[in-house]
Order: sequence, then C-alpha cells, then structure tokens
Amino acid sequence: MKNPNSALSRPELDALEARFALRLTARLGEHADAVPHDVSERLRFARERAMERAAASRKAAVAAPEQAVVRSGSGTLVLGGPGDQGTGWWWRLASALPIVVLVGGLVLIQHRQREEQISVAAEVDAALLADDVPPAAYADPGFVEFLKAPRE
Repeated sequence: MKNPNSALSRPELDALEARFALRLTARLGEHADAVPHDVSERLRFARERAMERAAASRKAAVAAPEQAVVRSGSGTLVLGGPGDQGTGWWWRLASALPIVVLVGGLVLIQHRQREEQISVAAEVDAALLADDVPPAAYADPGFVEFLKAPRE
C-alpha cells in the first residue's frame, strides 16, 4: 500500500473509486433481502424521486443556455451564450448607447465652456474699447497699483 501522504494520479484514483463502489454495491446487494418491507418501499420511493429530480434538472439545464464570457471579433469581452445570435445587434446597441451619451455630454460641456470663455473675453474687450483710458495704460505697472488703491 502506498503512503497516504503521497499524491495519487487521476487514473489510480479513478480505479480506487471504482473498486470501492463495486465492493459497496456487492455488500448492499448481499443484505438487501434482510431489509424490512416498509424500509425497502421508502428507499424505492426516495430513489424514484431522486431520479425525477435529476431528470428535471437535466431538462432545465438543456432549456436554459448557460451564460459564458466570450471574446468577440473586436477584442472585447461580452457576456453571452449559444442562443444570443439573434439578439446580438440589440445587445450591441444597448451596450453602445451609454458610451454615445457620455461622449455627447462631454462634447456639449466643452462647447459650453468655450462659448463662456469667448463671452468673457468679448466683455473685457468691449470694456477696454469703450473706456476713456488708452489700452497702453493697462500695461503700465503704476496703473495696476492705481486700480488696487481704494477709491474715495
């Protein structure tokens, strides 16, 4: 017998499990006649229910395609399954819509900020041209001090 700490290969493990299953079924078969009738009926009923549940779970697994992460041709990962071919373009449209809205919002924000900057610059230019002070006076350092001084 091998050391219990050593790892068994997969074929060895399968063979060991198969021998154990054969021994167990042989033992159960030997003593099946000694089981009382009511117990054997309950076991039969439980076995039938287990078979029905297994069949129902297999039907449910076949009816509902499993979802999988698949790689699309464009290099992106999408969530889908085998039955998603007919609804692919709707899914792509619904996936792309938030990105389109986000990009559109960013473009509108940039446009609004540019318009605001142009408006402020136009107001400053209009004030300079309408004022009695010549534009060269604004470059004079003394004029900046004059503007900062409190008026009386």
